[in-house]
Amino acid sequence: MAKKLFKNYTYNFDKNEKKIITNFCSKAISQMSGDEKFIRDVRAFESIIEKLNEGSEEIKFTKDEKIRLVHQLKENTKFIKQKMDKSFILIRWLYKTMYNQYNNLITKHFSD
Repeated sequence: MAKKLFKNYTYNFDKNEKKIITNFCSKAISQMSGDEKFIRDVRAFESIIEKLNEGSEEIKFTKDEKIRLVHQLKENTKFIKQKMDKSFILIRWLYKTMYNQYNNLITKHFSD
């Protein structure tokens, strides 16, 4: 079976998904902005926020933007899952909504 030469990086996000991704990217930018190692990540996340704020139905990411966003989302879900496993009921309840939102984004739009 032949491997696909071109992938489609166009996504249709609803209003809530756009808000989740925008908040995630802005938090990532605020955490990474001070370090020179993450300048590419910061630029990618800034570009993603600009594209989401344009208001168009379809959002077309570049390959780099998609890879960086998916990688950070997966790492964040892994971290949240570890926190949930080690914490008590109240903390677990607070993390569970965030974990479910990120996990739903990954499975709905970014699972290859």
